[in-house]
Amino acid sequence: MTRRRWTMFALVLLVPALAVGAQRFSRTAPGEHPNPNAEYDGRFTFIRVKFTPLNTGWDLKWDHDYPVAETHLLKIMEEVSTVRSHLPETSIYGFSDAELFKYPVAYVSEPGFWTMNEAELAGIRAYVNKGGFIIFDDFSSRHWINFEDKWRRAFPNLALVKLDITHPIFDAFYRIKTLDMTHPYFGLTSEFWGAYEDNDPSKRLVMIANYNNDIGDYMEWSDSNLLPVPLTNEAYKLAVNYVVYALTH
Repeated sequence: MTRRRWTMFALVLLVPALAVGAQRFSRTAPGEHPNPNAEYDGRFTFIRVKFTPLNTGWDLKWDHDYPVAETHLLKIMEEVSTVRSHLPETSIYGFSDAELFKYPVAYVSEPGFWTMNEAELAGIRAYVNKGGFIIFDDFSSRHWINFEDKWRRAFPNLALVKLDITHPIFDAFYRIKTLDMTHPYFGLTSEFWGAYEDNDPSKRLVMIANYNNDIGDYMEWSDSNLLPVPLTNEAYKLAVNYVVYALTH
């Protein structure tokens, strides 16, 4: 093989590796969660859901972008809305934790690696039935298979529905003008999926899934020059809308 061909071959291997490496670079060490859970006081608290990841070794998956993404979001919400946020602490709970039921919004990162035991299955069902809203984020491509499998296991009768710009969640605070987004590293076209209470579109949305997207990463790195500012802004708009929608429905 000529030197030119070797160079091209090396670049083909290197580009995806750089993309994955950039996505997984974190400001905290893997598994490091230095902040204690926030003490409940009625203010809005960002809740991240922990789970045992599917065959990933040291990478917990659910902690990607922690804690910078959520603290950035809470600061934005304090500035632009009347929602009083619990800063600087956020919280981490599993779906089986009773404390989770004090909080109306839960965030699940990397549902492509999501698993649930029987207690967590019972917990997520009770959480949604009691009015909880779940944000699924940071998954793409074939990771949909595991996400869909776990969702159907928990809620076999709640259909997954692709959402378009007309849904009220995209006008809950900011008027989102377009859903044309891409995954920050893989260039995949983003899609937004939800599920309705009783499968009735006139009732509340109980979850939203940012497929082929990673708004957590957009928010984490919004104070750097790693990602385009227009897209990090759109990520914040979506996240704020999700929270406001959940708090008002």
